[in-house]
Amino acid sequence: MSAPKIAVIDNGICNLRSVTKALEAVGSTPVVVHEPGEVKNVEGLVLPGVGALRDCVAALRSTGLDRTVRSWIEEDRPFLAVCLGMQALFESSEEGNISGLGVFRGKVIRFRRPPEYKIPHMGWNSVRFVQPESPLAAGLSREGESFYFVHSFHCVPEDPGLVLAECDYGGVFTAAIGRGRCFATQFHPEKSQAKGLAIYRNFVGVAAGATVR
Repeated sequence: MSAPKIAVIDNGICNLRSVTKALEAVGSTPVVVHEPGEVKNVEGLVLPGVGALRDCVAALRSTGLDRTVRSWIEEDRPFLAVCLGMQALFESSEEGNISGLGVFRGKVIRFRRPPEYKIPHMGWNSVRFVQPESPLAAGLSREGESFYFVHSFHCVPEDPGLVLAECDYGGVFTAAIGRGRCFATQFHPEKSQAKGLAIYRNFVGVAAGATVR
C-alpha cells in the first residue's frame, strides 16, 4: 500500500518543516501547497499555523484556500488543523477583533487567568480526551497525555459536542476539537515527541482510508 499523500497548507506563518517531517515520520507523503489548484490527488489536508491569527486568515482568503478548507470539511474529508489553524476555523477572535473562517460556531478569546498563570500558556500540559472513541485519540490515555502548547488565546465552541480534548490552565479550556473526519488541536503535536507523533499517525490512518480526489 502506498503512503497516503497529505497536503500541508503554507500560509506563510507556519512551521512547515516540523509538520512535514512529523508526517513523513509516521509514513505519509506530505505535499506543501500554496493555492487551491495544488490541492489534488491527496488523501488529507493539514492547516498549521503560528503567530497572528489575522495574518493566517488573510493569507487563506487571499489565495482562495479559505474556500478549499470549508468545502473539504463540509465533504467530511480527512482534515487536521494545528494551533492557529484551529483558531481560524471559528467565527471570531478577540485577537484584533477579526472574523475567522466560520466553519464552526464559536469564538476565540484571550486567557483570563489569575496573575500566577503566565500568558502565553507555554510548555507541557496534560490533555484529557473526552471523545475517547475518536480515531485521533487511538492508543492515547483518556485520562491524560502531555502535549506542548504555545498560545495566548483559546477556542470556545458553541457546541460542547465538538470538544475532543480539554486542558486545565487555571481553568479548563478546549485543547482539541473533532467532528467526523475533521480534527484540530490547540497544542503542537510536532513539538510533543512520541505522543505528538501518535496524533499524526492516527490522522494519517484516517487519511489512508479516504478516497483520493
